[in-house]
Amino acid sequence: MAPAKGTRILVIEDNALMAQLLAEKIANLGLTPVHADTGESGLTALAAEPTALVVIDFPLAGTPDGFATIERIRADHPAGDLPILALFSAEDTDGMQKATELGATEHLIKTETNADGIATRIAELAMGKTPARKAAETEPVKETTKKKEEEQKPQPDEAGFVARAKKLKDEVERLLKLPEADVSIIQIVDDMMSYAYMARTSDIHLEPYEDRLVARMRIDGILNDIFVFPKSLHSGIVTRIKVLGGMRTDEHQAAQDGRFRMSIADPEKQFDVRVSIVPTYYGENAVLRLLAEQTTIDSLDDLALTDVDRKKIRRAVQTPYGMILATGPTGSGKTTTLYTILKELNTREIQIITLEDPIEYSLEGVDQIQVNTRTGLTFATGLRSILRQDPNVIMVGEIRDEETASIAVNAALTGHKLLATLHTNDAATTLPRLLDMGVEPFLVASTVNVAMGQRLLRMICQHCKVARRITEGEFNALKENIPAELLDDHHDFFQGKGCDVCHHSGYHGRMGIYEILEMNDFIREAVMRHADAGEIKKIAIKSGMTTLLEDGFRKAVAGLTTIEEILRVIHE
Repeated sequence: MAPAKGTRILVIEDNALMAQLLAEKIANLGLTPVHADTGESGLTALAAEPTALVVIDFPLAGTPDGFATIERIRADHPAGDLPILALFSAEDTDGMQKATELGATEHLIKTETNADGIATRIAELAMGKTPARKAAETEPVKETTKKKEEEQKPQPDEAGFVARAKKLKDEVERLLKLPEADVSIIQIVDDMMSYAYMARTSDIHLEPYEDRLVARMRIDGILNDIFVFPKSLHSGIVTRIKVLGGMRTDEHQAAQDGRFRMSIADPEKQFDVRVSIVPTYYGENAVLRLLAEQTTIDSLDDLALTDVDRKKIRRAVQTPYGMILATGPTGSGKTTTLYTILKELNTREIQIITLEDPIEYSLEGVDQIQVNTRTGLTFATGLRSILRQDPNVIMVGEIRDEETASIAVNAALTGHKLLATLHTNDAATTLPRLLDMGVEPFLVASTVNVAMGQRLLRMICQHCKVARRITEGEFNALKENIPAELLDDHHDFFQGKGCDVCHHSGYHGRMGIYEILEMNDFIREAVMRHADAGEIKKIAIKSGMTTLLEDGFRKAVAGLTTIEEILRVIHE
């Protein structure tokens, strides 16, 4: 039995695009949708004319909020006379229980039900079909961080690494005290590289000054001054690096790039080093990138994702085609996230091909191609060639231009699973960015499965971690950066005092903070209408997306990082 034609449905929704899409779906079923953008205007509309059903999308901005609106509706309309359908994101299980206690007839989770499914349930409720809700749906399920995130444990050989790093640093400083004629440049460079590996360095900067050469090392994303060499050793150290990297030793006024493989004895390890040398006012400046896989991340379970976000990514990974995009600035861990997904996908039954610049580290069983602009092997030309190699899964190191974006989208459209990185500030900006690159809105809407925004932040050193209660002044300052509902009354956090393990920084190791935008009907509709990033972000949050700031704050409350670190990373 269909609902009576013209049956009035009141939709209380503070996002205009979502309300418009839902209204169209409701109207297609022969019902009459009425939109209110606040709780107060919804109560006014309800009093004006008989209504068959009220739909409230949580969270609802303004006063009264969604919960207070339900309470006020129930004061005048008993549950048997007027059903109320509450729409929630997947994470707000406490909210679902509260809405039910206040008088909501039923709730739906938007990440698990598409727009057509929601409209169908609205029609059923309008006809009086209100079956008993499953107990499992109303039981509060608190979202907790994985135990491994709460109990960040040192690596088994961490103490040994610290001791060996200190020994190597002492050895370099001993060499620097010798007469210049007795100093071995080869040993200095080898010991410096070994120390860098032990100290978990990602980049070594050899910066010349008028009277010295300073070795700065990027550890956990932050540059630290480690060694100061006399100016007389500058030429010898740079020449040694040029020899290792296969570069011209007689050229001092041109930029040069090179690469070499470094071997260290204890532990026995080989890793690649990428070198860039440029001439500066005080001589040649060298930057060495250590392409050493020191990560213990083997699957999505090893990433600092919430259970909800992990399920979103796994749904996208299990879809046989479409795009999975990792977004964020340089050094935010995008490639590591995509490599982790590839490790989970990598079986003998499928063909995986990657196109990278550079290849960060080797993945066994995966065909990895290095971009080489000198031979014409760009991301665009390489991607065209890959499509003729019968791949199941393709990873593109970065979508940089319109041509690459167009080929990538068409590859995803023709049955390939495509992973790629994109330089945008957050997940929501990814979709308008593709439109800016000339990709048609319907192609973006139909090919993107998930966009993952991320940052890397430093973790509190577990060896010197102490509790810290912030002052009222600091708490008031936090109010300017963190939403009140998120900040609540949290005054108790943690920090690191500083010790040998963390080089007296108070931090040791890094973890990701994430926002996972999973495509749904509401977001697709917004893309089709050329909505801007701000509008898409609002819809994504209403659909259950946790923002970078919210994810980071939860990890600070759990004692994994500091408030200062979150604000530093978010503001950068």
